[in-house]
Amino acid sequence: MRVRVEGESMSPALRPGDWLWVRPGAPVRAGDLVVARLPSDPSLLIVKRAAWESAEGWWLESDNQRAPGRLDSWDFGAVPVSSLVGRVVLRYWPPTFLRAR
Repeated sequence: MRVRVEGESMSPALRPGDWLWVRPGAPVRAGDLVVARLPSDPSLLIVKRAAWESAEGWWLESDNQRAPGRLDSWDFGAVPVSSLVGRVVLRYWPPTFLRAR
């Protein structure tokens, strides 16, 4: 599946407008980028870094803790494994040579 990044919570790794390929149901390890359903509104998807797994589920963190509007496990706790949509496999747009720094 494809996902478009919105917001600054995952910068500098990901930026608004980046497009990602996500593999649904892929195994997740600590450090992986994942897509999950937002616990307060399961119709919304979030892209976060899987920090660690506990009995309650995965602890998901933003790379940029100072981003406006940032929401992650520091706000809503661990996310049940059933709320994980998939693991990010790659960022395919924009191409690296077009990406402004």
